[in-house]
Amino acid sequence: MKTNKTVLLIGMGKFGRTLGEKLMGMGDEVMIVDKNEDVVNLLAPKYTNALIANCMNIDNLQPMDIPSFDVCVVAIGDDFQSSLEITANLKDLGAKYIVSKATTEIQRKFLFRVGADEVIYPDRDIAERLAVKINTSNVINFVDFDADYAIFEIPVPDKWIKKSIIDVNPRGKFGMNILIVKKDKQDISMPNGTYVFEEGDLIVVFGETDTILNFTNTKESRSKIKYLTKRED
Repeated sequence: MKTNKTVLLIGMGKFGRTLGEKLMGMGDEVMIVDKNEDVVNLLAPKYTNALIANCMNIDNLQPMDIPSFDVCVVAIGDDFQSSLEITANLKDLGAKYIVSKATTEIQRKFLFRVGADEVIYPDRDIAERLAVKINTSNVINFVDFDADYAIFEIPVPDKWIKKSIIDVNPRGKFGMNILIVKKDKQDISMPNGTYVFEEGDLIVVFGETDTILNFTNTKESRSKIKYLTKRED
């Protein structure tokens, strides 16, 4: 069962609004903060709590009981000085976990230095995902796990259809672990070795990024399914 989070979301631009809507949709308690009164008044009815404040001033943050939030997100992308100072202020006030938004690699480094636990870099992340799709013929989805490993969603190769996982031996032969098999509206988590692949299956695999990328560009990985036919959940 999902445990709902308490989130302090600072900065309600396009990114902040999208993130806030998603978090609320997942049942989290979200308090939004922005220095723009019009923005806060417009969005306030949708959220658990809302406040008009300039968070560069640590005195404005202190009454919010920062340690009470599971996650504090600094979603400011157009004013790095503000993002930097707010991140540092949150750290000084005992934030449990700080996620800050960066637009360049140098910003990312400085945000880590002043106290961010995680730095998101949307432009880079989108570019990397696009580069992967351009350079592979049948990757449906792709998520970085760390510098060397990733999770991929791909159609089951034609050569694997009607064969079991034991017969194919994805881990031994291709360096990938099958986490999930997707069939229509059904997900099979951690399928056992006797599972027999069927046409239309999608597989979620984990392994070294370069190894799986190389596999997706081989004849072995070919499938009749195109990535645009991704299952709608």
